[in-house]
Amino acid sequence: MRLDRRISRYKNYLINLIVPAVVFGFVTGTLTAIFVTLYKLCAKHIISFSATGYDFFRANPQFIPIVVVALLVISILLATLFKLYPNVKGGGIPTSVGILRGLITFKWLRSLVGVFTLSLASFLIGVPLGNEGPSVQMGTSIGRGSVYIFARRHRAWDRYSMTGGACAGFSVATGAPISGILFAIEEAHQRISPTIMIMASSTVLFSNITAEIISPIFGVSTKLFENLNIVPLQLSSLWMPVIIGIAIGIIGALLLKYYQAISRLFNKKLNKVKSQYKIFIILLLTMLMGLISFSTVSTGHDLIHTLLEGNFAISGIALILIIRSTLTFSANANGITGGMFIPILALGALVSSGVGKIMLSLGAQAELYSTIVVLGIIACLSGIMKSPLTAIVFAIEAMECHNNIIAVIIVSVLSFLITEMLETKSINDTAMEHRIEQMNEGKKSSVIDTHVTVMDGAFAVGKQIRDIFWPANLFVLSVKKARAVSEEVDGHGGKALSAGDVLHIQYSTFDEDETNAQLEDIVGKQ
Repeated sequence: MRLDRRISRYKNYLINLIVPAVVFGFVTGTLTAIFVTLYKLCAKHIISFSATGYDFFRANPQFIPIVVVALLVISILLATLFKLYPNVKGGGIPTSVGILRGLITFKWLRSLVGVFTLSLASFLIGVPLGNEGPSVQMGTSIGRGSVYIFARRHRAWDRYSMTGGACAGFSVATGAPISGILFAIEEAHQRISPTIMIMASSTVLFSNITAEIISPIFGVSTKLFENLNIVPLQLSSLWMPVIIGIAIGIIGALLLKYYQAISRLFNKKLNKVKSQYKIFIILLLTMLMGLISFSTVSTGHDLIHTLLEGNFAISGIALILIIRSTLTFSANANGITGGMFIPILALGALVSSGVGKIMLSLGAQAELYSTIVVLGIIACLSGIMKSPLTAIVFAIEAMECHNNIIAVIIVSVLSFLITEMLETKSINDTAMEHRIEQMNEGKKSSVIDTHVTVMDGAFAVGKQIRDIFWPANLFVLSVKKARAVSEEVDGHGGKALSAGDVLHIQYSTFDEDETNAQLEDIVGKQ
């Protein structure tokens, strides 16, 4: 009897978890790799064209008034599109995290096309936003599209497939597959389960295989950074990452406070000012700074390489830090499409470049300068985005820090601890909360307390409560088992749900019909 039950459980595990995860992982991962690779190709050419355009207008200032008029028209168009399609606004990672947690609703095809095109428009103007966030949101959109097109009857896999797509988008955009998997655990869902791991891993696997095949065809690099010239730190130099971690942690906390202040300024104090005017001011300031120096605007990728060469004085670094942080935070707060991942890394490079120059003046070896800058970038990722594990793995995968693992751990942990001690939220969580607040403004939530029964053949059968993506703000208070209480438990001390189990649940929602539809996708029609 026990053997039959064990065979039945393994069969259920294979049919209801492994096979769907691999199938959805293949479809979502492959499509995400294709779209993101094409997106990177377009972004590369548009950013190059933007730099050429700024050179032209710098040499021919008589045409600048025409550009100003064009920016006003673009601002009006963007404000209109953002009002009609709010989920194409802002950074892709905060939006995707809200979607994956079930807090934000969206239309997948509209999001895919909108984010693709509008973020490229941001790159054309030179707004200091990156392409990694949009890549994550496009992967999220493709994940939903894969379920809605190929498996509409299995919509309970929706958020799992979207999670895999988000991980694949991050992985292909940055060339860091393990960091992409960690994104699901540390950033998106902030928990670990076998289902999340299998879904994220399979999707990232197929996306990276596809990207490795097609990227050379399109002439797109799969790596985010190359030839960083990282020198290993000796044990006698471990005081340096301590200083870097503390400095970046303190300045990172200040930057997070600054972002919150800018968000409050635009979204509350200036909320009566029409959106197109606020967007126009940001685009105009971007243009003016780009005419002075294109490296002070745009994504920040080239700025990081320039900083690694040590070509800026400390006074110049401080000025660029103020300008870039103001423009990046203002652009995000006003919904201009583009990511903050690379721009945040650029801010970390600016801060650590200044710290590095001070260290050199105090006698540090000149060949360690690039290492100092890279460690500062990692510390900034850990502190501002509150992702220490992702930062550590990203340093090894994408930033050539495999010979400086101890130093990487030191700067990541110290920066994270300091921002925690100063009680600052991650920049992604802050942006997501602002988006949810705007989306639910004026709405009234309902609190529902009820019981549901797990139906035969439902998605929940064979899965533990912890492995299921329940609707947002839903809590399973108790489970009345259909079988005997003495049924065998698994290695985690829990029991898989079975057909006939009755769940006592409680949830709050702004849309009861949508929440009920999501719930029935999981436990079956009641």
